[in-house]
Amino acid sequence: MPKSQTHPPKNLSANSQGHANTSPPAFDIVALAASAGGLAALSTVLSALPAHFPASVVVVQHLDPRHRSLMAEIINRRTSLPVKQAAEGDQLHPGRVYVAPPDNHLLVNSDNTLSLAHTELVHFVRPSADLLFESVAASHKQRAIAVVLTGSGSDGAMGIRAIKKMGGTVIVQDEQTSQFFGMPGAAIQTGDADFILPLDEIAPALILLVNEGVKQQ
Repeated sequence: MPKSQTHPPKNLSANSQGHANTSPPAFDIVALAASAGGLAALSTVLSALPAHFPASVVVVQHLDPRHRSLMAEIINRRTSLPVKQAAEGDQLHPGRVYVAPPDNHLLVNSDNTLSLAHTELVHFVRPSADLLFESVAASHKQRAIAVVLTGSGSDGAMGIRAIKKMGGTVIVQDEQTSQFFGMPGAAIQTGDADFILPLDEIAPALILLVNEGVKQQ
């Protein structure tokens, strides 16, 4: 069984309640992945992050590759963070959200830039959470957080193994609040989830972790 916490850490100072922190963040990047039911879940998480959130956010959502995606525009209206569809060569900045375009894998490079790849499908999907998480693990190591939200299939399970191997932190949405539990369930089954949380507790946990560096002991 995974040694996971089902609630965010409690031993936190007042700074962790969304107020700006003058010390460097404990994490530089948060990678979120979702599939079926993901737009609502992503909106819930991102809308609760403060405008001064000190880490970059990258997002993979499985989308129909035949149609232009409005996901970045929709989420941009629901959060105080600037949101854009990721483009080749984008430079990551703290407090900004980058959404993978349809039919392209999204990769994070060690120089803090983004790459897009139209390589083969991974677990029948493109973009792939596994590839995003693996690239984030390689580029940011222990300063990365991976989040697996609602979705069918098992995309992301291999990627969180890479996150954990490199010292990063993994958060997974719990079964009760997941519209589809395939992706979260597969992630939990790896035993590598640090926190298994209801949807509305994920954003507060991210704020605490990034601002305070509170990690599971």
